[in-house]
Amino acid sequence: MERKIRVVQYGCGKMSKYTMRYCEEKGAVVVGAIDINPDIIGHDIGEIIGDGKNRGVLISSKEDAKEVLSSLKPDICIITTMSLLKDCSEALILCASLGINAITTCEEAFFASNSNPNLYQKIDELAKENNCTIAGSGYQDIYWGELISALAASTHHITKIKGESWYNVEDYGIALAKAHGAGLTLEEFEKEVAVADNISLEERQKIIDSGEYQPSYMWNVNGWLASKLGLTITTQTQKCIPETYEEDIHSTTLGMTIQKGMATGMSAVVTSETKEGIILETKCVGKVYAPTEFDKNEWTVVGEPSTTLVINRPSTVELTCATVVNRIPDIINAQPGFISTDKIDELTYRTKPLNEYIKIEA
Repeated sequence: MERKIRVVQYGCGKMSKYTMRYCEEKGAVVVGAIDINPDIIGHDIGEIIGDGKNRGVLISSKEDAKEVLSSLKPDICIITTMSLLKDCSEALILCASLGINAITTCEEAFFASNSNPNLYQKIDELAKENNCTIAGSGYQDIYWGELISALAASTHHITKIKGESWYNVEDYGIALAKAHGAGLTLEEFEKEVAVADNISLEERQKIIDSGEYQPSYMWNVNGWLASKLGLTITTQTQKCIPETYEEDIHSTTLGMTIQKGMATGMSAVVTSETKEGIILETKCVGKVYAPTEFDKNEWTVVGEPSTTLVINRPSTVELTCATVVNRIPDIINAQPGFISTDKIDELTYRTKPLNEYIKIEA
C-alpha cells in the first residue's frame, strides 16, 4: 500500500496514549478517536498522547461512533476498552457490520470461541459477510502465546506446559480491578468471584453457551496454545483464589485502602487436559501490588528437555500496545472473519512504515 494506514482509536484511556503514538511513529495516521468520557470528548488526541502537539483530530462520543467510522472509513480500528467480549461487542459488531478491520486488547477476544461461542460466531459471520478481519492481540500474543509455542518447538517430548504471569491491576483501570475482586472481603470474594467456578463441567458449559461466562485470561490462552500446538482439549477447569497482603494497601484506581486480609486481587488457575496427554496448567495473578511486588512472566515446558523462561518487570502496558501496532499489517492482510492470531503470520518487528507490509490495497 502506497498511502499511510488510516487508524481510528476506540477508547482513549491509558493504553491509547501509546497505541496512537506508536501508530504515528510507525508511519500510520490516526484519523479519528472515540470515547465515553465527557471530560475528554471534543479534545484533541494530542492531549492524550501528551506531547503538546495538536493533531486536529478531536475525540468523538461513543454515541457518534457509527457516523465517525462510516465517514472516515479507516483501514483499521484499535479498540482498547474492556476485557470481556460482551463488554466490547458493541464496538466489534459495529466494525464488522461496516466492513472495518479491528484489533482489540480485549483479553477474551484472543481466543473467544472457547468462552463465548455464540457471540464469537455472530461477529465472525458479520466480518466474513462484510470482508473485514477482527482479532484480539496484546501482551498475551507474545508472552503467553508465541514465546511458549517457540519453546515447545524446540522440545522433543512434552508432558506439561506450566505458566504464570503477574500484573498490577492498578495499571488497567477500575473495571479490571473490580473484575479481579480487588477490595472485597474474603466472604464477598467467595460469593461474587469464586462461586462462579464451583460448578460442574456441564453447568459451566451451559453458562458458556449462554454468553454469561466470565473467563480468566488464561482460559482463552489455553485455547490459543492448544490450537497453535495442534492439541485437542478434553476437559478444562478454572479456579479463582483471592490474593491478600499482611498490611493495608492503598489503591489509587479503586480510590480506597484495602485493609489487611481483604482481597487485593486474585489468582486464576486454568487446567486443560488434552487428548494427546499434554497438560496445560496456567495461572494469572492480577492484584494491587504491595511495595515489593512487580510484573513477571514465568513459563516451563516440562519434558525432554524441560525449559523455563522467566521475564521479570516487563513493561506490560507498552509491550501490549507495541504488539497491537505491529500486528496491524497482519490483521489487514488476513482472511475475513473473527480470527485468533495463531491462524495468521508470526508477529515480527516493523522496521519500515506499516503500510509497506500491506499485501493488498485497502
